[in-house]
Amino acid sequence: MSTLQEGNKAPEFSVKDQNGNTVTLSQFKGKKVVLYFYPKDDTPGCTAEACDFRDNYQGLQAKGIEVLGVSVDDEKSHQKFITKHSLPFTLLADTDKQIVEAYGVWGEKNMYGKKYMGTNRATFVIDEEGNIAHIIKKVDTKNATAQVLELLG
Repeated sequence: MSTLQEGNKAPEFSVKDQNGNTVTLSQFKGKKVVLYFYPKDDTPGCTAEACDFRDNYQGLQAKGIEVLGVSVDDEKSHQKFITKHSLPFTLLADTDKQIVEAYGVWGEKNMYGKKYMGTNRATFVIDEEGNIAHIIKKVDTKNATAQVLELLG
């Protein structure tokens, strides 16, 4: 998992969103950002997490918090996921693994005894100055928003 720690400067990135627009972390300076990493579009845990952020999105926005989801799926996959579940926030298509590697969430996984490389689920809360305020390594997919809000007080 990540060697990044709370208090570190969050690694900058420049990557395409679901619509092919370039998104950078620095464009959110002055806002809190929930940067959440998930393994794959439209799988049960990832859908539960995305829908939890969707259902609480207006409340997060009211607190000045922006939500960005990151997976290594491509733009087309993200578009389908957004449409199917009416997701109101941006999904970043990290197809070259730039962000997952910078944040240390790309690593060996194990499913049914089979080892493979993939994205480890994690959430980074980034403050208005671009520093990592909190790192959630054990994400509760059905209560992801509550986990974030609990840390922010």
